[in-house]
Amino acid sequence: MSRKVLLIEDEPNIAEAIRFLLTREGWLVETHAEGSDAVQVIQGANPDLVILDVMLPGKSGMEILRDLREIEDLQGLPVLMLTARGQSRDREMAENAGVSRFMTKPFSNAEVLTAVRDLHAQATRS
Repeated sequence: MSRKVLLIEDEPNIAEAIRFLLTREGWLVETHAEGSDAVQVIQGANPDLVILDVMLPGKSGMEILRDLREIEDLQGLPVLMLTARGQSRDREMAENAGVSRFMTKPFSNAEVLTAVRDLHAQATRS
């Protein structure tokens, strides 16, 4: 069974670090750095999991998440949201928009791996 992650992150160093980490774990990782067409990219990629940055050029991660949750086929898609701003208001907005898990930067490799494993396990059980 292929395990595919679509990482939507505009910071090249963070994108490469996460890609390297997950690839080592056996994940197929595709990256995308633009918010404006992210929903179409997600639909085309058909990933098992999306890692989504909050602040992206073109369209915010919050807007992308809301758009995803309005598409019937993508309502159950696990989304791990990353943000440099860990205010509780951001977390609350993400939860209201339907995020699966929320993570504040900087994060450890172990935190990312644990979140991805947990979200994938939950998605494959349901």
